[in-house]
Amino acid sequence: MTRRELHEKCAVFAIFDPAADAARAAYYSLYALQHRGQESSGIVTSDGRRLYRHTGMGLVSQVYQEEDLVALHGSIGIGHNRYSTSGGTTADHNQPIWNKEAKVAFAHNGNLPSTAALEAFLDQLGVEHADSNDSEMMAAAISYYVANGMDLAGAVERCYKYFTGAFACVAMDATQVVAFRDSCGIRPLSLAKTEKGWVVASETCAFDTIGAAFLREVQPGEMIIIDRHGLRSRQLAEPSLKLDIFEFVYFARPDSLLAGRRVGEVRRSLGVKMAAEHPIAADVVVPMPDSAIPAAVGFAHAAGLPFDHGLIKNRYIHRTFIQPGNALRQQSLHLKFNPVPEVLMGKRVVLVDDSIVRGNTTRKMIKMLYGAGAKSVSVLISSPPVKYPDFYGIDTPRQEDLIGAQKSVEEIRQDIGSDYLGYLSYNGMLEATHLPANQFSTSCFDGVYPIDIHERAAEVMALA
Repeated sequence: MTRRELHEKCAVFAIFDPAADAARAAYYSLYALQHRGQESSGIVTSDGRRLYRHTGMGLVSQVYQEEDLVALHGSIGIGHNRYSTSGGTTADHNQPIWNKEAKVAFAHNGNLPSTAALEAFLDQLGVEHADSNDSEMMAAAISYYVANGMDLAGAVERCYKYFTGAFACVAMDATQVVAFRDSCGIRPLSLAKTEKGWVVASETCAFDTIGAAFLREVQPGEMIIIDRHGLRSRQLAEPSLKLDIFEFVYFARPDSLLAGRRVGEVRRSLGVKMAAEHPIAADVVVPMPDSAIPAAVGFAHAAGLPFDHGLIKNRYIHRTFIQPGNALRQQSLHLKFNPVPEVLMGKRVVLVDDSIVRGNTTRKMIKMLYGAGAKSVSVLISSPPVKYPDFYGIDTPRQEDLIGAQKSVEEIRQDIGSDYLGYLSYNGMLEATHLPANQFSTSCFDGVYPIDIHERAAEVMALA
């Protein structure tokens, strides 16, 4: 698996603004949220009477042309970017999902580790769900009630208890937008105000793109309804915030706000904590671009070491449908990253990254640094070892493929070929957020799943 080895599955967006071109607002916001999903994108809009939909495979810049946006009429809309699950993706599963009978569109960020309760509910209703994924089953349940005369918000409330997992969702019909979040708020979702309307998005960076003013986060267990009468809220479940800490470590953009904290500042704090825990004699600190840059800056400043960009990332290389030929396949990492010999030659290098998953990418990067003349390479990771699989919307490998679950730190160091390997401690990671520890899900590190994963628990092996 190429960089990155952990994938966030989705980004969601919604707008209700009588003065807005919903399609263009969604387009620019999804562009800002591209990091959360790079395999497909979709937008649904409404002109107050009917829905319009466009989806496609690829990046936002590849999916939409001018004529596509022109054909998406109206000032109400939702949007979605998606990563595939481990089983891959096809255009058949693109979101937003559109139920034409109910005239409802739906988009989901997260994952239901168990759909048993939802499947039984759909069977009871007589709703076909063969070959449907979790998002499609959620949409089918909501659409059933809307098609049978219930309003959209009432349908969401009726089905909510059958959504057993992590979800940050947006839905719409011809005249309103609904946004809702699971009771633990595993995945982020925020609310902003425009001059004449409202916007909801996975991250606040999307608001800056379209000039919307951030108001607050959608609370865990909350449903927000926006229509011509304004905005109102219902609490559907008792809130118990357990934000996935990986949002701070890696997934969220550094300019986004989460739980009142700027993500980039938390990452710098992770680096400061690493300097205290891992004093290292070195000549230069080099980040793995781009997510590890703030942590590397924080480490270098606290350790009194020079910081430099010893690895340059080609920012125009993303997921594409053009695969490298056989001659390039073994050199594929060089398509994304290139070392700078003048920064590395003869130097004791500290390479800062946010995580090691399988170890394959880290191993190749270390060889690349040595190949560019590094005298030694010490690796520092701004989070603890990833030991457990995720069931809440991150596409992680199986536990047996996680190097942190199979080997000690020393064994991992030998495997990746570095001179030194240091992980930030679990407590150090939590302290760096300057937020209460009980507000986070840290399941990838400690195997504690705040939302019941039901039958999937059999896939998790206990570790010492």
